[in-house]
Amino acid sequence: MKILVLYYSLYGHVYQMARAVLKGIEQVEGVKGVLKKVPETLSEEVLTKMNALEFKQKQENVPICTVEELADYQGIIFGTPTRFGNMCAQMRQFLDATGKLWARGSLIGKVGSVFVSTATQHGGQESTILNFHTTLLHHGMIIVGLPYSFQEQMGLEEIMGCSPYGASTIAGGDGSRWPSDKELAGATFQGSYVAKITKKLFS
Repeated sequence: MKILVLYYSLYGHVYQMARAVLKGIEQVEGVKGVLKKVPETLSEEVLTKMNALEFKQKQENVPICTVEELADYQGIIFGTPTRFGNMCAQMRQFLDATGKLWARGSLIGKVGSVFVSTATQHGGQESTILNFHTTLLHHGMIIVGLPYSFQEQMGLEEIMGCSPYGASTIAGGDGSRWPSDKELAGATFQGSYVAKITKKLFS
């Protein structure tokens, strides 16, 4: 049984969260986690101007996912940075190419889940996940979030991401803030929880 962690990360925040999600999947016996990224749409020249090329190069060992292989997994956990309350263009372009999968019903009944990163505390974490869910529902996927059994999301000790919709992190306006221990724990919990639900559905 396999679960795909499919992400896009420009500066590395979503990448760190994706690795934590993968860690959670691998805690569940009989479930294999696979980490892949969507194709980049920006040129090296643009990435250099955005001071993002170094971060992208650190992810070179992560394979690029193809649209057709989505059907090979029993569950898919998507990770994206937020762009004005929506997923990033790279993830949107990838998902817009899944029309043949939709026509065949290839993802119906499979588990789908989402985690995100935003620049600010109120930068659209929840709206991005909810907007993302629309695409998953059109594919007939079974949506799984981050339940309140992950109790750390209820605390007030620090400013942090995570909600019942899914794990999230706050990068800060200049991107200098990295996922906190609690946010990474939320991502790991989500990975484990999705894996347990998937195992129940497909075992």
